[in-house]
Amino acid sequence: MQRRRLPLPGQTISIIRRNGAPRRFEMPFNIWCGGCHSMIAKGVRFNAEKKQVGNYYSTKIWSFTMKSACCKHEIVIQTDPKNCEYVIVSGAERKTEDFDIEDAETFALPAEEERGKLSDPFYRLEHQEEDMQKKKEAEPVLVRLQKISDSRHALDYNLNRVLRSRLREQKKRVAREEDASRSMGLGIRLLPASEEDSSSSAKVKFSSKFERNRKDKRAAIRASSIFTGSSSSVSGDGKQELESKRRKIRATAASSLLAGRVKPSSWVQNPLSLGAQNGRSIGIRKR
Repeated sequence: MQRRRLPLPGQTISIIRRNGAPRRFEMPFNIWCGGCHSMIAKGVRFNAEKKQVGNYYSTKIWSFTMKSACCKHEIVIQTDPKNCEYVIVSGAERKTEDFDIEDAETFALPAEEERGKLSDPFYRLEHQEEDMQKKKEAEPVLVRLQKISDSRHALDYNLNRVLRSRLREQKKRVAREEDASRSMGLGIRLLPASEEDSSSSAKVKFSSKFERNRKDKRAAIRASSIFTGSSSSVSGDGKQELESKRRKIRATAASSLLAGRVKPSSWVQNPLSLGAQNGRSIGIRKR
């Protein structure tokens, strides 16, 4: 059986097992591996060998020996009861992370030398005078911020009521837009129209069917030849069809003439005669 317990914040996880099995050690901070110079993040767990290497008064100093997963390099970390932290003995280097106090919106802690000087009454008196001066300079800003905070939280019921009314109006507007989109047969919600959408849609022009046909006809006219009787304007199949129609018309006109149903004058004036188009003329002799 093995017993596990949840660690406290900033505390290492150590699982004690039987038969001298390795302990689980959680990395307390970001480090650089000494073998391959890759970063090992805070919270990564290792199988570590735990042993006692000394004492600080009555507190034991523990040493954890582990191997990195990236290059199997040996890393040794010890506890430091005096400063309440961990110290890297060998195999790695702690990653230093600097930050700006103003960007992080924190306060700078006093250095160890200044903390030691605070035990001096004269230095503490001077330090208190500087703190009082800083307080007087920052007091107007703090008072203004306090007033703003009080004004915002004084009428919390009214603020909540306004927020809830805005939320109801937003839900109604979304429902109206969804109904309008559903009536148009759309599966998505259309956003309300804006001036930018109106101006961009006004610039778009859709060509009608008449304009497209007119453009197509003009393009065909420009591409065709100016000579109507040229061989290039009529294809081979069209020529054969025209010739067959002309032969049928001539045969019908000749049979009508022989049967006496058509007068020679009408034959001469008949518009269906196409002999002139082929460069030939037909002469009819009156008897």
